[in-house]
Amino acid sequence: MAIPYRDSLISASPPRTTRTTCGKFATLYFSSSRYTLHLRYISREILLSTNLQLEHTIHTPLDFHGVGLHSGAAVSMRLVPAPAGSGIVFRRSDLDNFEIPATGRNVARVSYATSLMRQGVLIQTTEHLLSALIGLGVDNVIVEIDNLEVPILDGSSLPYVSAILATGLKRQRRKREYLRILKSVEVRENSPSGDKFIGVYPGDGYSIHYAIDFPEPIGHDTFSGDLEAGAYADLIAPARTFGFKEDEAMLRDMGLIRGVSDDSAIIVTRTTPTHPGTVLNGPLRFPDEFVRHKVLDLIGDLALAGRRIWGRVVAERAGHAMHTALVQKLLHDRSAWELTHRSEAASIAEDSPAKSPALAGLHSLHA
Repeated sequence: MAIPYRDSLISASPPRTTRTTCGKFATLYFSSSRYTLHLRYISREILLSTNLQLEHTIHTPLDFHGVGLHSGAAVSMRLVPAPAGSGIVFRRSDLDNFEIPATGRNVARVSYATSLMRQGVLIQTTEHLLSALIGLGVDNVIVEIDNLEVPILDGSSLPYVSAILATGLKRQRRKREYLRILKSVEVRENSPSGDKFIGVYPGDGYSIHYAIDFPEPIGHDTFSGDLEAGAYADLIAPARTFGFKEDEAMLRDMGLIRGVSDDSAIIVTRTTPTHPGTVLNGPLRFPDEFVRHKVLDLIGDLALAGRRIWGRVVAERAGHAMHTALVQKLLHDRSAWELTHRSEAASIAEDSPAKSPALAGLHSLHA
């Protein structure tokens, strides 16, 4: 089925921004000058299906059409249900259905986006789609795509999440394997602009703490929470990619952001001694949308570990390169993890003297 993602979100009601609480999840209304986004209450059973111990795929194929963020190329993409145990596999329909599994061994260029390559065949900007799949608990899917870059759509994972929730998840007869962290693995980078860091540690659930530090008006912000809480669709998926207007010419000269528009990214101007910085195409969907998007990217990049992580992730001023470097370092150290099923991971965590609450819920801490 084709999902006209923007049309499905358009509302004729007057723009407004409110937030109410509905059980464990919030009912959020996001407004903009062009259209209003509505995120309805979604029960945890729909978000992550009724049995977290089993693998899932999507019920029916889903079609998406758009342009690549960096290539600017028109692209059509279809998500197709896949058998249990097959994982997430990209299939270049324009190149005799050549397949590229979404795993760490196929990570290629990593700078302003995460790309995969196998035998010279490239797939660019995979992180938003992979984040949506992991965030909703989709283990197995074939991604048929007729060009080299995943469509940017609105710059977030929300179009994918909306479409997947509309068709629903299909439970499969295979136990889901988790990559349970047994010991700490860290990646550090020292630079004149400041130290960067990312690490993964033993823990209960899939907890994430992310800190960012950008020039004003973005500044410093942090976000902490646990993906096992089941609130990905409400609290992470809508957060959009962003960039500074002052960097546009440089990035275009590098052959990047050829497909960017006001509808696919948050555009920000830097604060200067004479002018305050501002968001040119607001309003924001969250006061801390920038750090939430970094969490979105992180979840998508860590999907390349091939399994959903059972542990604790901490990142400070990291990015795609460090996210994927952590994946590769983790996978190369076989003593740092084991494959386990949810019931086993949970029972082990219950016996641990220090654990993070798997159902703690996602929350943010503003600087």
